[in-house]
Amino acid sequence: MRFTPQALAGRLDRVLESAQRLIGRFDAERMDHVPTERQRTVRDLAYHVYRVALSFIDAVDGGELPESWFEDRAPGDLVTGADVARYGALVRARISGWFQGAGPDEFTRTVVTYYGPQKAHELLERTVWHAGQHVRQLYVLAERLHVAPPSPMPMEALDGLPLPEAIW
Repeated sequence: MRFTPQALAGRLDRVLESAQRLIGRFDAERMDHVPTERQRTVRDLAYHVYRVALSFIDAVDGGELPESWFEDRAPGDLVTGADVARYGALVRARISGWFQGAGPDEFTRTVVTYYGPQKAHELLERTVWHAGQHVRQLYVLAERLHVAPPSPMPMEALDGLPLPEAIW
């Protein structure tokens, strides 16, 4: 692997922080927008970013990663971007705590994923670029919906990762 688990954890947090700061600027109406490229509301896409991140620690702890986790929709109490941003803060805290307590052997475990077995270290790298890809999409949607981002997308957090070229 090109990056240590600690480096990947830092990158993941930068991606999640960027999503949190951006999505907090979306009002309820914009959160209901469904882009033509994807049959998922902005709300569900933003929630998915955090579900992807949580799936890593849930999968390592439980030994499996079912595809159904990625089909979860945002709960009904997450209405505005600020609601999802607060949820994102909770997710970031949970993930941070997990990484603080994780020993080196956590990352050598094999996780049974819906696409085959994968080492936890590899799954972490995939989690970073998967979440990052969706944050890229959120930045595109922000521009489309006239939502001013608080800062540019932190592309340095994704440098050197196998990120798809296409946004969608």
